[in-house]
Amino acid sequence: MALTQMALDSLDFDATVALATTVAPHVDILEIGTPCIKHNGIKLLEVLRAKFPNNKILVDLKTMDAGYYEAEPFYKAGADICTVLGTADMGTIKGVIDVANKYGKKAQVDLINVADKAAVTKAAAAAGAHIIGVHTGLDQQAAGQTPFTDLALVAGLGLNVEISVAGGVKAATAAQVRDAGATIIVAGAAIYGAADPAASAAEITAIAHA
Repeated sequence: MALTQMALDSLDFDATVALATTVAPHVDILEIGTPCIKHNGIKLLEVLRAKFPNNKILVDLKTMDAGYYEAEPFYKAGADICTVLGTADMGTIKGVIDVANKYGKKAQVDLINVADKAAVTKAAAAAGAHIIGVHTGLDQQAAGQTPFTDLALVAGLGLNVEISVAGGVKAATAAQVRDAGATIIVAGAAIYGAADPAASAAEITAIAHA
């Protein structure tokens, strides 16, 4: 059993809200992607929070410095999860964890471009991180990379953290991701690029929830 997360990657405010409206009933978590939140700001979070009370919302801040200070306004505005980069200083990571705990929310540490993923995962978990994000970025996907090796590494550590997996996941691979230890399955293009995004989201969620 895993949760599904839909990545909202468009820069267009209205298109993002429209897509969220289409897929929200069929996914567990709505993710405001990094380019999307940078372009549209906290107002988009406020709109989505008001419109979709039954979904968790992740704001993909990819914080690199000033963790507590940067993340707090987003938790205050209704984010359930904010992300901090695993390449950041542990003080920065701890800042996001601390402010997440203050609001009863969760902090996700993103392993994108982390060289020693095992070491960072262990350190982040020891610091109280709630979710570890195994993340193969768009540019890495274009070079043919997948998240499966990193997922096996992180899941094999046996730590008491949730594991989110992002990077080209689609219906055909969702079961493999779930069975390999993911507790959150992130899909973006597989949903928003589909002829019927709602149906695609429902299909992936059915697999994730199995």
